[in-house]
Amino acid sequence: MSFDEALAYLLSLGPETLTIKLGLRNTETLLSALGDPHKEFPSVQIAGTNGKGSTAVILDSICRASGIRTGLFTSPHLISITERIKICGEQISEAVFAKLTQQVRATAEELTRQGQLDTLPTFFEHVTAIALLAFREAKVELAILETGLGGRLDSTTAARADIVAITPVAMDHQKYLGDTLSEIAAEKAAIIRPGVIIVVSPQDELVREIIVRQCERAGVEPRFTTRELPDSYHNISVGLRGRHQIVNASAAIGLAEALRERGFAITHAAIIRGVETATHPGRLELWRGKPQFLFDGAHNPAAARALRVYLAEFVIQPITMIFAAMKDKELTEMAATLFPKADELILTKLDNPRAATVEMLMSAVPAGFDKAKARPASSAQEAVKIARAVTPPDGLVCVTGSLYLIGAIQEGLGEGRARISRP
Repeated sequence: MSFDEALAYLLSLGPETLTIKLGLRNTETLLSALGDPHKEFPSVQIAGTNGKGSTAVILDSICRASGIRTGLFTSPHLISITERIKICGEQISEAVFAKLTQQVRATAEELTRQGQLDTLPTFFEHVTAIALLAFREAKVELAILETGLGGRLDSTTAARADIVAITPVAMDHQKYLGDTLSEIAAEKAAIIRPGVIIVVSPQDELVREIIVRQCERAGVEPRFTTRELPDSYHNISVGLRGRHQIVNASAAIGLAEALRERGFAITHAAIIRGVETATHPGRLELWRGKPQFLFDGAHNPAAARALRVYLAEFVIQPITMIFAAMKDKELTEMAATLFPKADELILTKLDNPRAATVEMLMSAVPAGFDKAKARPASSAQEAVKIARAVTPPDGLVCVTGSLYLIGAIQEGLGEGRARISRP
């Protein structure tokens, strides 16, 4: 099986979120048939609504600075699906990805033929299994797993991580996780079970109460972090942009200290080095040029507020904003938060069945915004052309609303563009 064939097979299983099927039976059955690769190494699982990917990459950076051989599983990807699976900071090769996809596919099809599975596992279930196989093959010492959706029934939960974290929980993915914040929080908190170490980022009071109750049921003591770095790390510089990343760095430090308790040799100096050198593409990622491009996948209201705070604090030049999002998002609230920061606004539709139309986005433009400055674009590529035409050389093009939009535009611009590591 070639890489292109592997990708075509996975895509044939249906869009990642539209075909999502929360539940562990498929993943557990598949992993068992593959020899339970997740039992060959300890894991850390990170759930939450915002910041779980950033927390994962900071923790991975800390562990690699400590000389630990890590496997990192995140989602979604920007350009290549291989970005989701990294060994010691390097994404796996297309050849390895194709080989493991063939193995998982053959196993899944045989399980389905035998009646052990009712249907083929979903896209995300397949990719989770591919990642865990890759980690076993690479003989990782630690796997760091970002949940795809939820927690209780997310495929990554089948790995039975010994250390877990919950980053800030907010309203998102209501179609799958529940219509209220309490329902969503309960899904996230259910990763807490007897015997785990649980690190918890700052939460709304309601979410915090739900997490505390779950901890009491599991008989574990939650370790709450704050919006500031721990005292012994106050003077370090977080490698990821935005003040909100302090929350994620604090969670990653808490996880690193928990790993130290479990026998991993992680020094204070390695934690500092890891926090200061962590990178996370598509999250306040700045590309050089005239104009500059700032990419941030602010895909829900809480993330949009964090981006607005960053723009207000650090950006003084004219801003052209390219925006696209999924139609199941809180478009009106996100628009009210972000669009007033734009001197020019370009709205486009993604090539995705969940994507909001340009008309939907136009209807979300807040009252008081000069709609003459809100321009439609038929594609991400056209949006970039318009942005180049209307943005002065010293201006900034801010691409936001969806990581899928960032992937499409970065692929068009070319991966070789130089990046600036800090503001």
